[in-house]
Amino acid sequence: MATLKRGGKGVRRVAKANSRASTARKAKARTSGFVDGAMALLPFTEEQLHRIFLAVILGGGVALAWFVASIAGVPAMAQAQVSSLASDAGFEVRHLRVSGNQRMGEQIIFDRVFSRYRDTPMPQVDLAGLREELLELPWVEDARVSRQLPQTLAVDIVERKPHAVLEKPDRLMLIDVNGVELEPVSKDAAKKMLVISGPGASRQVPALERLLEAAPALRPQVIEAEWVGNRRWNLTFKTRQILALPQGDDEAAAALINFARLDGQNRLLGGKVSTFDMRAPPRIYMRIPGRADQVLDGGKSD
Repeated sequence: MATLKRGGKGVRRVAKANSRASTARKAKARTSGFVDGAMALLPFTEEQLHRIFLAVILGGGVALAWFVASIAGVPAMAQAQVSSLASDAGFEVRHLRVSGNQRMGEQIIFDRVFSRYRDTPMPQVDLAGLREELLELPWVEDARVSRQLPQTLAVDIVERKPHAVLEKPDRLMLIDVNGVELEPVSKDAAKKMLVISGPGASRQVPALERLLEAAPALRPQVIEAEWVGNRRWNLTFKTRQILALPQGDDEAAAALINFARLDGQNRLLGGKVSTFDMRAPPRIYMRIPGRADQVLDGGKSD
């Protein structure tokens, strides 16, 4: 007589279990194949990926250690411990990447940054202090310093743009639109640039820029600007003719606009007049070598 055992798996249960196992194996195979395919598309080797993950993990550990120690009220001890941990993990300054510099040599930045912080643990690098030091360099208008873990400092420079040449008693200096002195320049290099002269002229460069913008047609003709008596401008054109402007920003701009109008009507530039004196508007006093001064009414005609 046959004996029936209770609790044994039925045929349907066994079939369902086998089906679930088969589905799981297929899903695992598809997932594994997808991951392997995605890994193959990445521009990293497996060893490089391990290093990247290690850097991320260590970086997070360093940040967490610093945060916990700072909350505990021991920032100095925290900095020492974090720096030691970072150094042991290879987080030290070994490379410097510089970008944005066109006219300024990289060696200046290397001397200012890399020679000082080489082999320094990353947490000990004073990014804000480094930026302030870089801003002291003549060519640097703005700068950004950042860490690129594990071993690189990145310096991004925004350079000042050469605008004109400042004539000093002993040399010519390249300056930007704000009058900041950039570097000495030769006479040959200064020939095609606006030359600015006179005591205190460097502080007046922004005002001169606004003045020349008032008469855009004349601006390309101006090759020299002399700041006279710390109060007004003399402009020299390509024709070597001089225009003496009155004192005051608004008065000088109005006189320059008026001169541009008269030049358009009477072709003043390129003639025999050596100097146009507009210090007493609306009249213009014209000096012709070998002749008495002539007067032209510069007022607008009806």
